[in-house]
Amino acid sequence: MIIDDKDNKIEGQNELVAMKVTGLTIDPFTSMPIIILKDFEDKCALPIWIGLIEASSIATELENIQLARPMTHDLLKSIFDELGVKVQKISVVDLEDNTFYAEIALANGNKHWVIDARPSDAIAIALRMHAPIFVTKKVIEKSRKIDLSQESTSDDQVKKQKWTEILENLSPEDFGKYKM
Repeated sequence: MIIDDKDNKIEGQNELVAMKVTGLTIDPFTSMPIIILKDFEDKCALPIWIGLIEASSIATELENIQLARPMTHDLLKSIFDELGVKVQKISVVDLEDNTFYAEIALANGNKHWVIDARPSDAIAIALRMHAPIFVTKKVIEKSRKIDLSQESTSDDQVKKQKWTEILENLSPEDFGKYKM
C-alpha cells in the first residue's frame, strides 16, 4: 500500500510505503537487535538496527507485557492520550551514513505537528498508539546499498551480503517469539 497525506497518489522518492513490524532479531555480526519492517504485500523488507533498550520496549509491546510502572514510550502514550493528541502516522524518512531518520505526525483538532525521532522510538510509539508505519521509497532504495563496514574484507562483505539477503527474504513465521 502506497499513501501520502493528500490524494494517495504521490510518486517518486518521497512516496510512502505502508509497512508492518514483522519481528525482532539479532545481528550475528554485531549482536545488536534488528527490527524488521515489511510492506503489506511482502515485496520488500527493511531491517533497522536499534538499541537494546528500544528493542526491549518494542518486544514488551509486541508481547503485550504490562509493567508495574510506565516506561518512556508508555509515558508518552499516556501524555498523548491525556492531552487528546493523536499519532497520525510515523514515517522513516531518510537514511544517511547508515543512520535512519524518522518523523512522528501528531494532531490535536486542527493543530498538526511533525516531530523528528529515531525510528526505534517512533516505532515503539506507533505500536502503542496503533498508528500506521510508513517508509519512504528513497529509504528502501538506500537501505539496499548500506555499507555495513567500510573496512571489511571481501569475505566479510560476502557474509554481510548473504545476511542482508536472508533478512530481506524472512517471513513472519521465521521470527518465533516476536512474530506479529
